[in-house]
Amino acid sequence: MQFSETILKRKSTRAFLNKSVEPEKIKLLLDLARHAPSGVNTQPWQVAVVSGETKKHMDLKLEQAFRAGTKAQMDYQYYPLQWKEPFKSRRKACGLKMYSTLNITRDDKQRQQDQWAANYRAFDAPVVLFFFLDSCAEQGSFMDYGMFLQSIMLAAVDQGLATCPQAALTEYPSIVKEELNRDDESLLICGMALGYEDRDALVNSYRTEREDYLSFTQFFD
Repeated sequence: MQFSETILKRKSTRAFLNKSVEPEKIKLLLDLARHAPSGVNTQPWQVAVVSGETKKHMDLKLEQAFRAGTKAQMDYQYYPLQWKEPFKSRRKACGLKMYSTLNITRDDKQRQQDQWAANYRAFDAPVVLFFFLDSCAEQGSFMDYGMFLQSIMLAAVDQGLATCPQAALTEYPSIVKEELNRDDESLLICGMALGYEDRDALVNSYRTEREDYLSFTQFFD
């Protein structure tokens, strides 16, 4: 597969086959991603690979917290506190694309909630990766982390795997840290569902729009 094809093939997958991921493949993804660049080679990433009974128990606790209406308490502010254009419209279009694909209407609150609840089970993927950052890190390490995460996702495509990076899995960091015996001072950056894509699942049939590169680029000669 050409590298350009790998980039275009990557997408956020929200339904997975009931098929285990070979441990060798997971190790390979991380072994490749460790070569991502980072400021002064700090390599700030810390990863927890969760599957099996541990994942089932984690899924249950996270989904219960969501359905109980427990207020999200992320370790950092991910989204803007005040949305403005064009981001507001893009956010709305993203949600509408998924719900319209699944024929979930605006009035069907139960189906909306059930679909969102799937986030906290990592969409029933067999593996979920949790990414942590030392509390002493500053904003530059978030940029480093982005390159590391993209490396994992592209390597996954190359290995025939699918992923979905998820901010939702960071909404209840105390649950995740307790289950994984993590230091409460570390920052939970994000989670990532990992598995084999269910290509027959309707939710995997749509793609979100991307702006033409000319809309965000200026050239100076």
